Parts: sequence; C-alpha cells; structure tokens
Amino acid sequence: MIAKVSRQGYFNAAHRLYRKDWTDEKNQLIFGRCNNANYHGHNYDVIVSVTGEIDKETGFVIDLKILKQLIKDEIEEAFDHKNLNLDVPEFKDLNPTAENIAVVIYNKIQPKLEENLELEITLYETPRNFVSYSGK
Repeated sequence: MIAKVSRQGYFNAAHRLYRKDWTDEKNQLIFGRCNNANYHGHNYDVIVSVTGEIDKETGFVIDLKILKQLIKDEIEEAFDHKNLNLDVPEFKDLNPTAENIAVVIYNKIQPKLEENLELEITLYETPRNFVSYSGK
C-alpha cells in the first residue's frame, strides 16, 4: 500500500526579485514591487510530503519525528529570519522566487530520504500564492 505523509513548517524571510545581469528598468518592469531595493518579506508556509510504501512492521511511510527534524534542520534553521538574497548561499546567484525556493528546499531534503520515497514540496508565499515541486 502506498500513502503520502505530510508535515507543515514555516519560516519568515526577506527577499528581492532581481537579476544582476538586467538593467534596473528591466528588473522593475518584470518584478515590479517585488524588486524593492530594500527587500520585502513573507511569512512562508511549507508542506513537505513524502510518498511511499507503508512499512508492514511500523505502519509508517516515514517516521514523522524524522520529517519534523528534517524540516527544522534543512528549512527553518536555514531560512528563518534571513534575507534570502544575502544570507542563504543557495541564492547567491539564483533569484529567490517561490519556484526557486521550492526547488532549493527539495534539493536540501531529497538526499536525506531513502531512495524509495518520493518527495513533494509545496511552498506558500502568501495564502493565495503557492508553488509545488516534486523534482520533475
């Protein structure tokens, strides 16, 4: 039997949508208010979902204690109360859009999971704006 197990985490972070190789005018045209030179912040919610075979002995797809610790170590401690552009190495040369943040989170957690488990990250930038990424 296959099941999907999910756990929610959260972090507060600032960012600026900006490409160094574009002019200020083009950045403003494409990214608008999100291009604010003084940055802006979000209260991000992230849902980490793991899909796999239910273990016959434990009844788990993954122990939720393990998932809780992964979220704390790989997401919350890495991103919470940070300026993504300045404080998080993965965004040194990567625009911290919601899409790219979800991919970075996926890439941080996926190697820590057993190979037979599938991972999906859903990142809420606002209650109405969210993105999902599953490695494809």
